[in-house]
Amino acid sequence: MNTLFDKIWDSHVVQHVDDGPDQLYIDRLYLHEVTSPQAFAGMRARGLKCFRPDQIVCMPDHNTPTHDQDKPIDDPVSKQQVDTLARNAHDFGLKHFGMMHPDNGIIHVVGPEQGLSLPGMTIVCGDSHTSTHGAMGAVAFGIGTSEVEMVMASQCILQAKPKSMRITVNGCLENGVTAKDLALYVMSQITTSGATGYFVEYAGEAVRSLSMEGRLTLCNLSIEMGARGGFIAPDETTFEYIKGRPYAPKGEEWDKAVAYWSTLKSGDDAVFDKEVVFDAEDIEPMITYGTNPGMGIGISSEIPVPQNASDEKALEYMQFSAGERMVGKTVDYVFLGACTNGRIEDFRAFASIAKGRQKAPGVTAWLVPGSWHVTAQIKAEGLDRILEEAGFEIRQPGCSACLAMNDDKIPAGKLSVSTSNRNFEGRQGPGARTCLASPLMAAAAAVTGVITDPRELL
Repeated sequence: MNTLFDKIWDSHVVQHVDDGPDQLYIDRLYLHEVTSPQAFAGMRARGLKCFRPDQIVCMPDHNTPTHDQDKPIDDPVSKQQVDTLARNAHDFGLKHFGMMHPDNGIIHVVGPEQGLSLPGMTIVCGDSHTSTHGAMGAVAFGIGTSEVEMVMASQCILQAKPKSMRITVNGCLENGVTAKDLALYVMSQITTSGATGYFVEYAGEAVRSLSMEGRLTLCNLSIEMGARGGFIAPDETTFEYIKGRPYAPKGEEWDKAVAYWSTLKSGDDAVFDKEVVFDAEDIEPMITYGTNPGMGIGISSEIPVPQNASDEKALEYMQFSAGERMVGKTVDYVFLGACTNGRIEDFRAFASIAKGRQKAPGVTAWLVPGSWHVTAQIKAEGLDRILEEAGFEIRQPGCSACLAMNDDKIPAGKLSVSTSNRNFEGRQGPGARTCLASPLMAAAAAVTGVITDPRELL
């Protein structure tokens, strides 16, 4: 019996090349300002139009500032990138959610929340964290600039079919343990190369019990395990999330869609190329101590002894030592946001710890919603008042401090507890030191000024 990955992939193969790649049909192409300019330039040079413009959505997110978005962007490089995308979208007749558009935000947050990413789809974008959309029950993955141009021109891509892998997490996550902790735990066990060459299906009770926001976080981090992408078979949680969203099917089309989506699952006798199983009870709140997302430990653990020169270099960069605990280390910056943790559930989690407390003096906190719709939800639920009373300010949507491509950079040497997806050297700014963690862990650090087990504050 085929896996769900086989079902979706094989149903999108236009042509199979013997001893070569598949010509794969793509249902949705997302374009942002960083990787699209060269693709548009290539299309112009060849005098081509987009083959299926209705299936392409453009959105600036990486370079957008998270304040004063109604004013011209100060940084000339960022301004050029954002302006170029707007011009290209107009010239090619593509849907464009520009800055200050009510549907703007981070593309990997907006796609699912608008109902643009749906079960059974193939979805690509010139960004590795396209794997996020796999939470909808889609085959979603990042592609290079030349491949972006290929999809624009033909709505197809040449792609070798990855192997399949199932990661099962049995049991229930304990209170204070989130989808982010689950992902960081899996990476700490299989390493950042443990899923290289595979497309991962997440399964098991712990995964099924996650909300859509949690599933989006988990699938977002698939790429950090080396996977081509990760996804979760759609179920009632998925359908409930999609229903009524702007671009979701309506009326009879909805009923037909759900009937089809309900068939999207791996068979009981499906054979995967690799199987990995974990127990949810082994997972506690996680935090990274090194310079890749796989260098993570449970909050009650000690930093392990380096196994190689790379580990030694990472500890030296982070100014940590083996045998130390992360608890109690002074925090300079806290970042809540990114396509990993910029959704409403993440702000609810952060506010649950901030409520009735005050931001620690000396901590700079950037709380950045993943979209204007998340901002609206924050206000509708009164989370903005809770956070403001605690001394926090909510910024405007964008990728923000996930990566040093906009104004929100962590200064050299400063320690940041971040809900983003990468802690590489210089990722949040030249010389910045990044510890990846959940929104609960970030909130605990923000109100205490040090790395703290969030369970003590729940």
